[in-house]
Amino acid sequence: MSLTRTWVPPYPVSLGMLAVHRRGPGDPTYRIEDGTHWRGIRTPQGPATLAVRLVGGAVEAEAWGEGATWVLDGLPALLGAEDDLTGFAPDDALLRAAIRQYGVPRLGRTGLVMEALLPAILEQKVTGQEAFAGFRALVTRYGEPAPGPVERLRLRLQPHPDAVRQVPSWAWLQLHVDPARSRAAVTAARSASSLERTVGLPAGEVERRLTSLPGIGEWTAAEVRQRAHGDADAVSFGDYHVAKDMGWALSGQEWDDERLRGFLSPYRPHRGRVVALLYRARGGRPRRGPRMAPRTHLGRGLSSGARRPIG
Repeated sequence: MSLTRTWVPPYPVSLGMLAVHRRGPGDPTYRIEDGTHWRGIRTPQGPATLAVRLVGGAVEAEAWGEGATWVLDGLPALLGAEDDLTGFAPDDALLRAAIRQYGVPRLGRTGLVMEALLPAILEQKVTGQEAFAGFRALVTRYGEPAPGPVERLRLRLQPHPDAVRQVPSWAWLQLHVDPARSRAAVTAARSASSLERTVGLPAGEVERRLTSLPGIGEWTAAEVRQRAHGDADAVSFGDYHVAKDMGWALSGQEWDDERLRGFLSPYRPHRGRVVALLYRARGGRPRRGPRMAPRTHLGRGLSSGARRPIG
């Protein structure tokens, strides 16, 4: 049996904003079919499947499983209803023009820290292709089928933290996850309960608690703050692309993190919103050269062309 909810947002909503939770086109926890976004979610109340679609100006949602009530209650927050836009009035001409054309981006939040943290750890210091493959293999092998009528979609849940803790070292290597990332994932899983309690805390305290764990640095913490906490000030400094993309959007030249920090500093606590706005308005910079191939073995070093920092 399922539960349903219809919510009419007081602002324009695009379900495309949910794509930030999709880890590659083969993500077993996320499917899009005929305009409906399906997610397998492990909630504090138990497993759930959430299906979301737009009908006119309304958001129609249906949920199955023990966590169905929890995910339906969180639907507005997931779609940005709790995002505080107060004080966001950029004076940059490009940003003002982008707002006039595209509106101010809203950031949603899931309230689920481990759901964001585990795949972020797997994305450290590797290509997207390799990271997504590792996450897909981990969910397929150690996750569970999502509840509800999703057999055809083969929708699954991320593995429970208990299951992550019990994955042996040799199995991580079979998943093409090197020891640095597997140790960080297991360490995070051991602290899962306390990490989930960071939802609702001030951003600085969230950052402190996340980065106190070995293997969790500024980039990984920002990825979690964006998704789980809906933190509009979180910027993924250290990402291979973000600073370069922002420089290209603003000046036609690639920037480094230091220059991006300087530009964004006056926009606290909306620095991440500025990045989201520029991506919406200008996209990423043109990609040149061949796509980097994934590693075929896990040696002692990591790929020199990797797109993420450790942490």
